Amino acid sequence: QVQLVESGGGLVQAGGSLRLSCAASGSISTIRTMNWYRQAPGKQRELVARMSSGGSTNYVDSVKGRFTISRDNAKNTVNLQMNSLKPEDTAVYFCNVFGTTGWNTNFNSWGQGTQVTVSS
Repeated sequence: QVQLVESGGGLVQAGGSLRLSCAASGSISTIRTMNWYRQAPGKQRELVARMSSGGSTNYVDSVKGRFTISRDNAKNTVNLQMNSLKPEDTAVYFCNVFGTTGWNTNFNSWGQGTQVTVSS
């Protein structure tokens, strides 16, 4: 099994920055996609950022120019750098990874979620 553990959430003032990290453990052969989702109170879960196995990235329009998804291969970690935070960024953030295990089976793993709160 592949497990994801998130860290880095917290409370920050508008205009500030946070960096979320998602550490993967288990038998991982290949990673196809790495995603960050968020879910704000009373709203549907939203895909915020995505990185393909080739390194291409995509972002929801509302975070373009402010958020950056990246990968630290040495630590088996996917990160989300969030700058110029706005109150509307307040949500629980979830990492998600698709890939193949060392046993040649597919996996689709989710982190436990981490709260990000941006005050005015």
